[in-house]
Amino acid sequence: MIRIGIIGMSEGNAHPYSWSSIINGRFDGNEISRLGYPAVTAYLEANRDTLGIPDATVTHVWCQERTLAESIAHSSGIASVVAQLDEMVGQVDAVILGRDDPENHVAMAKPFIEAKIPVFIDKPLAYSREDLEWFADQVRNGRFIMSCSSMRYANECRVAKQELSSLGSIELITAVGKKDWKKYGIHLLEAIFAVMQDLKPLSVQHIGELDREIVHVQTADGPDIMLHLFNSISGTFQVSFFGTNHWKLVDIRNSYSMFRDNMIEFVRSVQEGKPRLRFEDTYQLINVILAANESRLENGKRILLS
Repeated sequence: MIRIGIIGMSEGNAHPYSWSSIINGRFDGNEISRLGYPAVTAYLEANRDTLGIPDATVTHVWCQERTLAESIAHSSGIASVVAQLDEMVGQVDAVILGRDDPENHVAMAKPFIEAKIPVFIDKPLAYSREDLEWFADQVRNGRFIMSCSSMRYANECRVAKQELSSLGSIELITAVGKKDWKKYGIHLLEAIFAVMQDLKPLSVQHIGELDREIVHVQTADGPDIMLHLFNSISGTFQVSFFGTNHWKLVDIRNSYSMFRDNMIEFVRSVQEGKPRLRFEDTYQLINVILAANESRLENGKRILLS
């Protein structure tokens, strides 16, 4: 049995509740809704019959606020609430850093990476060149680090991948979502690059503004990619692929399925002793995230990627 510790939570991010429930196979919907996440309760209830991942269990939890850690433990059946992060070292076989505030990822992951404990880090892995290169150095030194948006495992993207050849040569990809580039740009990129795995970004240009972010990604011998993230709009994440023969809209709605498949992939990776997702793929997408922010700060300058 793989013993997993979970670290949570950052504002507005209910992943520690949902991911722990998906792995442990239990949840308290009233408690999750009380904390302000009724949508999480709804998708866990709708998929109650598929909850639980064999040979894995979340055994420890830590939050900056102990009351939150106790709430997650109560809801998901986690046995131990620890007062300090490093108390988990020696007690768990793997760790999920279930926070989406990338400025804290290095400090929170470091005790486990140094102890050679496999770590999954919620999106985005990093939001500075310094932090990204620190993680890259750890991977080069043989440490187990896996990070992505669960959008990579969306069923809607898998269907699109099956149908991609019927569209002809893909000339343009557009993607639309709600919220901000820092935390949610990686969602759009993971969805696109999960469908078209061989794309190589060449340059990135931010042509929007904060809360109305528009990013153009030019690829090598491939389609132009236009990404739109607006804080004020409603709707789901959508990606459109425009080919020379046909086009396809991918409307991504099944959060539960992508979260479950993501957790399964992490557990399988721990069992196999290495991440099933290449770190090079994560590095490439975080490089795009950082370049877009640099472009915005330099008034829309096109940033070339090495």
